[in-house]
Amino acid sequence: MIEMHKVGKRFGDFRALRAVDLSVQLGQKVVVCGPSGSGKSTLIRCINRLEVHDEGSIVVDGIELTDDTRNINAIRREVGMVFQQFNLFPHLTVLQNLTLAPMRVRGMSRVEAEDLAMLYLERVRIQDQARKFPSQLSGGQQQRVAIARSLCMKPRVMLFDEPTSALDPEMIKEVLDVIVELAAEGMTMVCVTHEMGFARRVADLMVFMDKGEIVETAPPDRFFSHPASERTRLFLSQILSH
Repeated sequence: MIEMHKVGKRFGDFRALRAVDLSVQLGQKVVVCGPSGSGKSTLIRCINRLEVHDEGSIVVDGIELTDDTRNINAIRREVGMVFQQFNLFPHLTVLQNLTLAPMRVRGMSRVEAEDLAMLYLERVRIQDQARKFPSQLSGGQQQRVAIARSLCMKPRVMLFDEPTSALDPEMIKEVLDVIVELAAEGMTMVCVTHEMGFARRVADLMVFMDKGEIVETAPPDRFFSHPASERTRLFLSQILSH
């Protein structure tokens, strides 16, 4: 589904990504972890062209990401993204937030789009909040709305960029539970997170990044019990001791 080959990205003199190679198979759940500033969010934002890579190639579902806007739009229709901040439109109700893209991009009628929106709101267990505005919801509820909004586009891949980092501790579980359910249903996912318990539950592949490079990739059993790199061992000892 996703092939990244020797991908590089600079912000001025700062190298955010260095020769990154990553393959994500259909149905695979990939969890990306690493210290702050290691390039995790940049990596995930390059996959749907929110950041433009400077070197290498990225191919998503057989389409290469280039400057061609037709390619970019085709990929964005197939790739859902959930951010740290919920990015909901504050002046629209939950239902309106969910129906906007299916009507505008997929050409659905309002009735079709609303039926679909209610289906996914039920899926994330907040169908009773459909008529409310984002400001009337908790952070955990807003993030579940953001997930449902992505699902309404029926994406082939879901990208999660630290989806729980802006949430209070008691709200983290409700959001992670929804992502765990999606993973169990076979959704292809790339998730940047510090939630290592969640990573053990859902990941098929762990990716550890540091200083813009992929240091180590391994199945979760091996990653957590026998990390090959000293940098990975140090990171895990710090994050798992908290």
